[in-house]
Amino acid sequence: MKRKRDLDTGTSSSTGEGRESLGAEYEVFLNFRGPDTRLNFTDFLYHFLDGAGIRVFIDDEEIRKGEKIAGELLRAINGSRIYVPIFSRDYASSAWCLRELAHMVECSRRSTDKVILPIFFDVDPQDVKLRTGLYVDALKRHKDRFGSDEVQQWKGALTEVAAIKGWHCKDRCQGELIKLITDEVLRKLPRGVQIVPDHLVGIDVHVRAVMNLLGADSLDVRFVVIHGMGGIGKTTLAKVVFNRIASLFEGCSFLSDVAEFSQQGKIVKLQNRLLSDILKCKSIKVHDTDSGINMIRGRCGHKKVLIVLDNLNKRDQLVKLAEKCNWFGQGSRIMVTTRDISFLKISKNNASLHPKVCHFYKMEEMRHSEAIQLFSRYAFESDAPPREYDRVTREIVEITGGLPLALVVIGSSLYYESKEVWDDVSAKLKKMPPKEVQDILQRFRERSCSQGKHRTSRRAY
Repeated sequence: MKRKRDLDTGTSSSTGEGRESLGAEYEVFLNFRGPDTRLNFTDFLYHFLDGAGIRVFIDDEEIRKGEKIAGELLRAINGSRIYVPIFSRDYASSAWCLRELAHMVECSRRSTDKVILPIFFDVDPQDVKLRTGLYVDALKRHKDRFGSDEVQQWKGALTEVAAIKGWHCKDRCQGELIKLITDEVLRKLPRGVQIVPDHLVGIDVHVRAVMNLLGADSLDVRFVVIHGMGGIGKTTLAKVVFNRIASLFEGCSFLSDVAEFSQQGKIVKLQNRLLSDILKCKSIKVHDTDSGINMIRGRCGHKKVLIVLDNLNKRDQLVKLAEKCNWFGQGSRIMVTTRDISFLKISKNNASLHPKVCHFYKMEEMRHSEAIQLFSRYAFESDAPPREYDRVTREIVEITGGLPLALVVIGSSLYYESKEVWDDVSAKLKKMPPKEVQDILQRFRERSCSQGKHRTSRRAY
């Protein structure tokens, strides 16, 4: 468990930047009175959440010093997305619990992304709403030490949180309850959100088309293949769609650069990643592709899942990750991105992928007006070029053929450059055959991804 003493002596950085980022490490903040639940319910809940891959901050108010929330504790509360106060009989006797609760309520008021999920361990909501003497008497004892203003703030926080629908532990099995809480936390958290470019131009029409093919309301298991030439934006499209519909599924996994992993003999690593994402368990390990296949179809067959297999180039990669519909539960969707669909060999006689369950979407080049707009956003930080750059901009856009990757790479490289440099780049591009231009851009993209140092770190479409 990561308590304050662990952070002070082990993980905190000596630099300001390191310390400021600590709060972002956590997704859930557990608020509880240690002597009441630390060695039983709270400990079980922490380990169940942690086992599901959720980053949890668990605090121990007994080692607190002073009367202000500060340092790592403040950053953990501010950075967490979900707050779980565990109300026990002596909860209100702890000023630290009340102080944390008041700050959590304040944070949730300021942000629509933050959620409070209360647990009534061995008390009733009526106790927390201050309609009985249990918490009222404890608050009276705090008044002399902390003053009426702060105690009044604690009262407001208690009554506000008590009105939120939570869980009652009385007459319930703790194991069953903890599983329900974990499932709800997982539903509230945005799992596996994919980072997309800052500047998206003309993608909405593609998103609508793919969403149509996915048919979100249908209970069948469906494959959607997004195909087109390199650099045309297939991965970006898959990411945007993934982010939009991920919350509708029990488990989601986005596997990037499948072809590259396959080439390096790391398909087993992708199988482990897929299972870990879908089952929300970090401890799963498969050691060979056959056992990986068996576990995927055995453990995912009852789950409605969303899987993206990005950049496939061989059928064997699909076979080892998501070959058949019956590997997954009703309503599952598998998106594939690839440059060439010939390796899929879809036919009525193919037992793996029947044409009725496999839908194709071909991405075409951008329209000229959209290409100008995308290029200008990276080259000039505007939707159109300045008048003196209009001619050379149109020349470069024409040469690149409306490929988003090419527009972003070249536009970023010309940002803040002189007119002479622009003319020189345009002249060189005119002399290159289209295939050679694409090869250069592909090598540039691979180098940028590995080094992360080029200007296109502004996130290229």
